[in-house]
Amino acid sequence: QVQLVESGGGLVQPGGSLRLSCAASGFTLDYYAIGWFRQAPGKGRGGVSSITRGGIASYGDSVEGRFTISRDNAKNTVYLQMNSLKPEDAAVYYCAACSRSSAISWFISVVYADWGQGTQVTVAS
Repeated sequence: QVQLVESGGGLVQPGGSLRLSCAASGFTLDYYAIGWFRQAPGKGRGGVSSITRGGIASYGDSVEGRFTISRDNAKNTVYLQMNSLKPEDAAVYYCAACSRSSAISWFISVVYADWGQGTQVTVAS
């Protein structure tokens, strides 16, 4: 059974950091592109970051320079290091997996077939 499980969310003050994890089971992440998306209350789900099977990382404009995506294939896990967090980063964060080697955009949710349940990130003082 293919499963993605996010963890690492929580409450952090503005300017703080969190590291989210996306652990896969039932399949090997090596052969998948992974995307991180987020959804705040009343807003749509938007792409945050992605990493291809070959390790090429991409970031949304609002997180460029603050977030870093990485993958540890030995642990079958992808991470999202989030630094200098802002209140507008607060959302439920989801990871998703895509078995394609290329896509028109890694920030389009329909590209991804498998999704985790999400982890809440709250940024407040």
